[in-house]
Amino acid sequence: MPSYRAPLQDIRYLLHEVHDIAQLSRLPGFEDATPEMIDEVLAGGAAFCEDVLFPLNQPGDIEGVHFENGEVRTPAGFKEAYTRYAADGWTGVAATSEYGGQGLPEMVRFVMEEMLCSANLSFSMYPGLSHGAYSALMSHGSDELKQRFLPKLIDGSWGGTMCLTEAHAGTDLGILTTRAEPAGDGSYRITGQKIFISAGEHDLTENIVHLVLAKLPDAPSGTKGISLFLVPKFLPTADGGIGARNGVTCGSVEHKMGIKASATCVLNFDGATGWMVGEPHKGMRAMFVMMNGARLAVGLQGLGLSEVAYQNALAYAKERLQGRALTGVKNSEGPADPILVHPDVRKGLLRIKAFNEGMRSLAYWVGVRIDLEHRHPDAAVRQEAEDMVALMTPVIKAFLTDKGFDNTNIALQTLGGHGYIREYGVEQYVRDARIAQIYEGTNAVQALDLVGRKLPMEGGRLVRRFFEIVKADVDAAASNEALAEHAKALGASLYQLQKATMLLAERGFANPDEAGASATEYLHLMGYVAVGWQWLRMATVSSDALAAGRGDAAFHQAKLKTARFYFARVLPESGTLLAAMQAGAASIMAFEPQEF
Repeated sequence: MPSYRAPLQDIRYLLHEVHDIAQLSRLPGFEDATPEMIDEVLAGGAAFCEDVLFPLNQPGDIEGVHFENGEVRTPAGFKEAYTRYAADGWTGVAATSEYGGQGLPEMVRFVMEEMLCSANLSFSMYPGLSHGAYSALMSHGSDELKQRFLPKLIDGSWGGTMCLTEAHAGTDLGILTTRAEPAGDGSYRITGQKIFISAGEHDLTENIVHLVLAKLPDAPSGTKGISLFLVPKFLPTADGGIGARNGVTCGSVEHKMGIKASATCVLNFDGATGWMVGEPHKGMRAMFVMMNGARLAVGLQGLGLSEVAYQNALAYAKERLQGRALTGVKNSEGPADPILVHPDVRKGLLRIKAFNEGMRSLAYWVGVRIDLEHRHPDAAVRQEAEDMVALMTPVIKAFLTDKGFDNTNIALQTLGGHGYIREYGVEQYVRDARIAQIYEGTNAVQALDLVGRKLPMEGGRLVRRFFEIVKADVDAAASNEALAEHAKALGASLYQLQKATMLLAERGFANPDEAGASATEYLHLMGYVAVGWQWLRMATVSSDALAAGRGDAAFHQAKLKTARFYFARVLPESGTLLAAMQAGAASIMAFEPQEF
């Protein structure tokens, strides 16, 4: 049977020693969010994930959701777990206290999101989408809509969704056909069909608030003609209760490879009553608040699944006896040695470990930037934080999910035949991880977003600033004898990333196919550098701690060993990515369709 324990020691190390979580309590409105208070909150969250949600993960995958007569029933135990989750305040942990939330930093929700995804990804989808709906409504909703809907979303009695995709309109939302017609009383009648709607129908909450993209009768073509509407499953009464059923129904649920306990629905809107969120024809601006948050959350899904897969693969590798070590017997009292003695097994596990800890640090760094963006009194600090969040969002989404899927596969391979068997649990992580590379904008789309939108943004200001930040840490570490080798390796990869950036600028403007052919390699190259940068930061912290005799020496020594592995065995892969980019698009685009 699989197991999970939240990596609280590593989480605390990152929050306290690497990312200075204390700085958040100095931001306006976060005065009570002390490091000690955050530790206590996250310890409670870890216990909930370990004791309540993780035991439901495998049974929920086996049972799946039940669909009958337009209604969805979640697997056994989910409703009870959700009721407790909401009652404990987790649905509003980072929501404003103005509408009943806990008012904690977004960083706290980031960490909680990772643990939720490790414990039970399917369950995490339901409150995760509700938080996204909260964010979009908080940013662009009218005061009236906020007052009517936010308290219910925050206390968890109502859930939320995002309704974008149609059968013919996925990535290209500009061609969607869902209509919104003015009703004459300030509301609209929404008609159309949406597919792939996560949490579109379920029994966890008494109402569901759908955020729906649609077009007004006078809408211009393309994405500039899209508006956003709030469409509840049940119309609210004047006193905030549940009124008449609205004109939105679930037509079917998808039968999927993974996340089987998360309801993925076809929703039919038949003259459903809705209210506009934001301005006419500017719905994408409001929806991007939810979409960008969802993309970061999906990145944490990749990390969370990679972490739980690693824990179970490591436990197996320590216990499974198979063969003898190449250098002689290590377990003289047994018939064979644990497979952990074998270099190839170690290499795979260390690869997962190095990526997990580096990706976690990168994600948390972005999480801190989100709080700085929204709360810091200095406009320059807010702007830089906003820039870095924008630049890193496609990287977090795509790189963490690509590596997350790769890592779950390595974990499965570690278990051999047992990895392929349901009872050991790892095969579920592989299946669940695969969708994270697809939804919320495929990873290829994230790469195009990075190359086509984020790199040229503000004349290249965002990427130049990222280079400056990384270079400053490289230069500082270069003078430290214990870190000089790592600094040299990261400096070389940073140079490769800079060279790749210039290559895209030179070729991509002249021929868009050149940018398209290299976009994924470029995103991965930036991911390797960004994770390497975090490893340099962690190595600096742990090296200083050992020199000062501070903290857990064994923990810090393990950090330095893992950093050495990343810089020696993983980061050199950045050179291959640059070489592929330098090869250009010619070998890709030379084929005629009939030649494939």
